[in-house]
Amino acid sequence: MQPEKKTSPKITVIIPAFNEGEVIGGVIERIRAVVNTLDPENEIIVIDDGSKDNTAQSARDAGARVIEHPYNIGNGAAVKTGIRNARGKILVTIDGDGQHDPNDIIKLVNRIGPYDMVVGSRNRASDTAAHRDVANRVFNSLATYVSGRKIEDLTSGFRAIKAHIARQFVYLLPNQFSYPTTITLSVVRAGYSLGYESIRFARREGKTKSKIKPLRDGLRFLMIILKIAVFYAPLKIFVPVSIFTFVLGVAYGLMRIFILNAPYGQTSALLMSTAALIFMVGLVSEQIAQLRFDRSESNNPLNEDE
Repeated sequence: MQPEKKTSPKITVIIPAFNEGEVIGGVIERIRAVVNTLDPENEIIVIDDGSKDNTAQSARDAGARVIEHPYNIGNGAAVKTGIRNARGKILVTIDGDGQHDPNDIIKLVNRIGPYDMVVGSRNRASDTAAHRDVANRVFNSLATYVSGRKIEDLTSGFRAIKAHIARQFVYLLPNQFSYPTTITLSVVRAGYSLGYESIRFARREGKTKSKIKPLRDGLRFLMIILKIAVFYAPLKIFVPVSIFTFVLGVAYGLMRIFILNAPYGQTSALLMSTAALIFMVGLVSEQIAQLRFDRSESNNPLNEDE
């Protein structure tokens, strides 16, 4: 008699958690109640990122599969661990602090198919701090310019994505909170479809505090966007800088000739030469970006339904 073959889940919910022992059990119970209606064979994975409290035990008691990091590596590292260990065809990432409404998982998952990734976009009813709303608008604008596609919420960690696509880009994801930025721009750059679903973010449950530091992580997000711009769309950075430098050199030279009655000057020549050099660096960077893109394509399994 052959052993019964275990059915692979359609949906895997990935919950990165750090010192969320006070609320993680209730969050898991609410998630399970929702996901069971979509996929009775679902799995819920909690990645305990080196918590000092009872996060891991509370998650186990709630019935989740728990993977523990020996120390705090980062929110992005926890998500990467979840992606590598997930068995589902659709991956849902959601925070373990109760800010996200598990009922919204249905909205995200139901749009997977036509869309390769669907992101929960914070609407105006969300209970978020004003300074973060302003920062998000700035980041969204920069990402929209870099990607050439309207980015509604760059930093939201609440999203659903096809598993084979998430694995394709997992090696690119940073270990910190900026992983949503990277995977969003990676998906757009690779030509996959990206959708947004308007949702409401609630205030964090219990006494847990946000792990994000506005100044530190805000600067990190900005640097990540600039790195991704150079990584995926370098000409959008190098060409404007090259043009600005060239125009500055010409303007300075003309000012010296017609206003100061002086020779054209070495400074003007240097600025225009620098502009040409910046443009050439941009072209080389574009070729390197294409090579990296080809590498990510080679990481994509041929069988998307595995």
